[in-house]
Amino acid sequence: MENDILDALDDLGYEDAFDETVLAKAVEAGSRSPVFTKLCAWITGELKGLCNLEECVHPTQSPDDTEGFEMEMSSFLSEFGCPYAGVSSGDSAQRFRTKENCLLLLDYLLTELQAAQMTHANHPRPPSTPTGQAPASLHSGELKAICITLGMSRPPANITTFQFFTGVEKKLREFLSKVPQDHIGKPLMKRAMAPGQWAQLDIINRKLSEEYRIRREMLLKRLDVTIQSFNWSDRTKGREDAVAQAFRPKRQGLSTQTNIILADLLAAREDIARIQKTSYGATRHYCAINKVLMGRVPDRGGRAWERAPPPKEMPAFKKREDGGRGGFGGGRGGQRGGYGGGGDRGGSARGGRVQGGWSDGGDHGGGRGGGRGGGRGRGGRGRGGWGGGRGGQHYQQQGGQFEQAFQGGRGGYHGGQQGGRQVYYS
Repeated sequence: MENDILDALDDLGYEDAFDETVLAKAVEAGSRSPVFTKLCAWITGELKGLCNLEECVHPTQSPDDTEGFEMEMSSFLSEFGCPYAGVSSGDSAQRFRTKENCLLLLDYLLTELQAAQMTHANHPRPPSTPTGQAPASLHSGELKAICITLGMSRPPANITTFQFFTGVEKKLREFLSKVPQDHIGKPLMKRAMAPGQWAQLDIINRKLSEEYRIRREMLLKRLDVTIQSFNWSDRTKGREDAVAQAFRPKRQGLSTQTNIILADLLAAREDIARIQKTSYGATRHYCAINKVLMGRVPDRGGRAWERAPPPKEMPAFKKREDGGRGGFGGGRGGQRGGYGGGGDRGGSARGGRVQGGWSDGGDHGGGRGGGRGGGRGRGGRGRGGWGGGRGGQHYQQQGGQFEQAFQGGRGGYHGGQQGGRQVYYS
């Protein structure tokens, strides 16, 4: 339960430092501890503003004020409707002095405050101010801190704002006269700003603060999830409290809210404009991680522009070249399916006789350079085979005109055919 209470305090934004040791001492002492009563007063004050309650709880300054705190806490729990009888009924002097009851009280108040904040975020409503009562000044704490820092006495009640800041300026000049001339430095912002310009700067500061708040929340959430994932390992089973105890003090110092305001712009000096690299070689040895500086190492290459280009997946494109034209030459008698070579002049042959097979007649052609080619032959005689009877095949080419004629004879596969005529023009 202690870890849940500490997590809830971090989520709710409790400003005071609160770790396992402080919590353990506070709940052991109970209502006699000023730390415990201060925490309870802060939680109840937040609940009072969100839930419009009348009862309030004040922190104690010493163990002698325990009785008043116990009575106020009992009245607050009665109005709020606490369901736990251990802290809401019975002897008020013994309710908040045991460790179990104090842990139960803190857990109940924190969970109720979380629920009230979620309800208020989903359904916001304007805060109610009692009639005739003016709200407290938002800057009273800062003005009080200025007076304490400069050693000024408490200003009178009828002092004006101009008189107060005149006294502050006088006190500051008195302190500056006692330090060296270049102790503070020259201001970074030297020009005067109009009220409209200050308003624009305030808007810019709010937008930047919101942007960086979102970034911080993302980074811190990633950190929390990473630490939480370590508890899933088998080696860390049963050691969740030890992990939380080691991680929580470091986590509490990381906040999502930025504390940069316009006053920081006025207080900035010229030295803030000097940008120093945090990873520069001359200053890198200040880092706790890079304690050992590496010497000169050989150049191992690996640069993209030094590598050879990869081989091409396809060969280079080349334009197709047309070959020369040739005529049909003659084959030798008795050869099957052969083509003769072309040339200036063809040859001639006479086909042989076969039984039931192919028989091609010789070709006879003439021409120069393939300009004119032709064939005239005599078909062989066969039995049951392919081929024509008597007849031949004639090709003639003159210029761009190509003429092909077939002459058929008797017999053969088609049973006789008078040759047709086909003409091609190129």
